Amino acid sequence: MIRLRLFGRCRIYHDPVSPVLKAPAEIGWDAWFRHIDLVTPRKLKGRELLMRTRGWWTVEPEAVLKVVAPLGKLVLGDRGELMVEFPDEVQAAALSKALAETFGEQVMLSP
Repeated sequence: MIRLRLFGRCRIYHDPVSPVLKAPAEIGWDAWFRHIDLVTPRKLKGRELLMRTRGWWTVEPEAVLKVVAPLGKLVLGDRGELMVEFPDEVQAAALSKALAETFGEQVMLSP
């Protein structure tokens, strides 16, 4: 199994950036007639974190997902970083080539 980090060009500064989940999302509940003191921490999944790049990257996350999904699996790394997981180096090279052909230098993979 190979994992590579997914980066996109920042819309403002044009340097490569990658989202990192710093803390789990906290979901609370409010009822119509009462307050519920339950908070459910929940980690985002790789696809959900990619979708949060909308407006940050120069390309739309849905377009990135269409290229990534057939060749690799979006996952979160040990420190919350957005990564693509591959069964072998052939798939990793194929995705790197597909990203370059589709987005130029706007989306890239890095170890």
